[in-house]
Amino acid sequence: MKTNIGKKTFVGLVSSALVALSLFVIPTSASANPVCATAGGIKSCQGKTSDGAGYVLQAPLNFNGTAFIYSKGYRYPISIPGVWDVAASSVAEQVPGPSAAIKQTTAVALLSKGYGLFSSAYAKTGWNADGALKTNVELIAIWKKEFPTTKKIVAWGESQGGFITQALAENNPGLIDAAVPLCMVGGSVEAALKMAGDALWGVKTFFDPTIKGGGYSAGAAGVGEQLIDIGKVAAALTALQGGLATGAWPATSKVPDAIKAAIPSRSALTMVGQMAGLPSISSHVDGVSGPGDEKSLAHAQFVAGAAPAIATLQNLSDAAVLGILLIADLEGINGGRVFDNNGVDYEKQLGDAKFVFSSALSGFDATDILLGVLKAAPRDTANPAALTKLRAMASHKGVVNVPTIAMTAPFETVTPGGHVQWLINANKANVAAAKAAAVKAIASGKPATTPKDNLMVIWNLPPAKYTTFTATGSPDTSGPAANGTKHCNYTSKQLVAMAEIGALAAADGKLPNAGTVRSLMRKAGGLSFDRTFEAALLKFYATE
Repeated sequence: MKTNIGKKTFVGLVSSALVALSLFVIPTSASANPVCATAGGIKSCQGKTSDGAGYVLQAPLNFNGTAFIYSKGYRYPISIPGVWDVAASSVAEQVPGPSAAIKQTTAVALLSKGYGLFSSAYAKTGWNADGALKTNVELIAIWKKEFPTTKKIVAWGESQGGFITQALAENNPGLIDAAVPLCMVGGSVEAALKMAGDALWGVKTFFDPTIKGGGYSAGAAGVGEQLIDIGKVAAALTALQGGLATGAWPATSKVPDAIKAAIPSRSALTMVGQMAGLPSISSHVDGVSGPGDEKSLAHAQFVAGAAPAIATLQNLSDAAVLGILLIADLEGINGGRVFDNNGVDYEKQLGDAKFVFSSALSGFDATDILLGVLKAAPRDTANPAALTKLRAMASHKGVVNVPTIAMTAPFETVTPGGHVQWLINANKANVAAAKAAAVKAIASGKPATTPKDNLMVIWNLPPAKYTTFTATGSPDTSGPAANGTKHCNYTSKQLVAMAEIGALAAADGKLPNAGTVRSLMRKAGGLSFDRTFEAALLKFYATE
């Protein structure tokens, strides 16, 4: 059936259909037959998979045969007053899309181009990659039954959803035709756990030893403990912000007074960020800009000494809170403590940062003193059984079975580019091994296929300079975060470009040519296709 709808009118109708969709009531029991309605040129269906996960299917009446299954990112398993409401989010996330801020804009754009969209809220909030994989397999079958003209399926998702997307491609390559993991967790959730856990432990060690940081109680008591810890982290970071200029330490710090008198708190702050592997630039600090003339001493002192601490302060708020919530979540799933830093050599883990950030760390002697504080501090010990269960959860092999276009920001706070760098390295090793096996097979007279490199990585890099300063010479943090910083901080144009690149890959069964990709990236802005760029590996992988 053909329709005669102008582009502007169609986009408006799509938007209206999405608004109407949010008012639908999800059925209360699982059903093989979703409840569907057509409005504004969009067929929208809702239902539940067999595990009770609510889902949404959407396709325009001019559906072009390519559909995107979206896997949502990690959502905190508890409500945080004034910040995060688990119950409210479960309703909002019924509309497919990359994030609460821009998902409707992105969905409207893709539906107006004729693509289908579908996604699930999943049966469980929190880290649920294992359950999400089963849900997605079932959901793809539901989609194909409801929309039998489907020709291609593209899997995509953000953060934990990027992890799920890669896992789906590794374990069920026949179900999808291309994958687009965004700001992904790569390899294992333990990599994210280590970064966030080290950051939280560093805040606890230097700035407030009363932070529980693990071993949370079950049920409501544990939720209360997490909220108290979040409050303590916020208080410590607020105090650190107030002491950036003077070097004052938070009143809650139990570091010996002699050390606090000799070393400014911003140096310990920088130490925490670097030993955990947090980026040294942030949403408002580019690491190269300073107040005043570029040749002035004030400019040089800010860039070398203050900027890393301010950037760490901004990034640490995300990382430490993630540490609290992810640790508690994984403890509940696996039945005991899972973060373990016994035997960790934080001097080795600090690595070259000891020299690169020597000014911010107040020199080598101060760095050694701060490392001594870390060495003497009580460590966290995992429950062996819980850790074994954690390591049996879904993880990646680094095998890229279908055309895969990953996008990430190297300097973002929660899933830095080191996650995708792990995938790049693992894929290279797997492709090299496959080529060696093919050569061996040919030499022995056996048939062999030519291994393909199915991975393309697009980097979301922030502008070279974006820091602005107030009249007092401090970074102005009142504006929005620079694109390429924070977590999954993408524009709708960038996400639509990634979707279109994924659709091209699905159509041809191979990665699109570089010229086509660069053309789409230029229109989106802020994206780079650079095969030579390497992001810093996460400490979990760099110290294995």
